[in-house]
Amino acid sequence: MNIIIDAAKVKELLMQAEALSLQEAHVSVEGSHFQVTVISEVFTDMNLRQKHQAVYTVLAEYIAKGSMHAVSIKAYTPQEWQRDRKLNGF
Repeated sequence: MNIIIDAAKVKELLMQAEALSLQEAHVSVEGSHFQVTVISEVFTDMNLRQKHQAVYTVLAEYIAKGSMHAVSIKAYTPQEWQRDRKLNGF
């Protein structure tokens, strides 16, 4: 059974996830395809796969039930986020 989920709900789930301790979360959606950008100190010393797994764990129920067919994740430490924003002119 598909559960309807929107960008605001995904952001809320991510921000409330104690395991992630997020400082920021940005979520956009087109249909059932979500783009997630998250920032946390938790990602320090994690490789890309570990970062993605940490985020997928929070969203697993919605992915399994088909509410989210695709999730693109960008996970940064605060330092990486600041560097990326400067490089991209934000």
